[in-house]
Amino acid sequence: MQCNVAMNDGEGNTGGMPGGRLTQQERQRIAAGLADDLSYAEIARRLDRPTSTISREIGRNGGPGGYRPQQAHRATAQRARRGTPSPPRAAGEPGGTVEKEMVELAVRSGMPRITARVHVDLVLSEGGTRTAAELTRRLEVSPASVSVAVNYLVQQGYVRRERDPQRRRDLYVVDDEAWYHSVVISSRQTLAAAQAAMAAAEALGLDGPVGQRLARGGTFLERVILDMKESADRWRTLLTDTSRCG
Repeated sequence: MQCNVAMNDGEGNTGGMPGGRLTQQERQRIAAGLADDLSYAEIARRLDRPTSTISREIGRNGGPGGYRPQQAHRATAQRARRGTPSPPRAAGEPGGTVEKEMVELAVRSGMPRITARVHVDLVLSEGGTRTAAELTRRLEVSPASVSVAVNYLVQQGYVRRERDPQRRRDLYVVDDEAWYHSVVISSRQTLAAAQAAMAAAEALGLDGPVGQRLARGGTFLERVILDMKESADRWRTLLTDTSRCG
């Protein structure tokens, strides 16, 4: 029995698999999918391609925010003529595929892009720590932009500041419990909104449609948030229990 093994040449070309090299039309559909905020998996499904092919294609050609189908098609043709794939990105340098996907998810959830880039760079750092100078250099943004981003992240519980007494500089840290702190802070904010809605309902009168609507909405939010806080407290140990890793 003969087996045909599909080999990937690094350009999204899979010998032995239907479709072969990405066509210019497929690249245009990828660009359209990105414009519509589709996930890589959904774009891949619509093109009947592996998600890894779409991820490599986008990461190699400008990322989600800079992908241009015509430029990608020309660049792929040039690499094919040279017979050399794009050089791999150095380990730890910003701009890799995983980092770009995480940034895009954060942006879609409402986080400003530079803030998302700062957060993701901290999360993916080996020690979970960066200085302002390191973030400025790595992300190629201004110190002021880093400061604004860090202030937001600290307020939301994603990051904390520490002082390096020896070098007299601030360190920005993502610790193991950052996820817990961010849930708690978000819960407090939403709970305050729920309580404000119920107070407004009382003031406007519970016998009217507006008061009833506010009361129902406030009660719903309050119950959901209290459940979320209880769940976060119950599972908090998962963030520090290293025996569960691996």
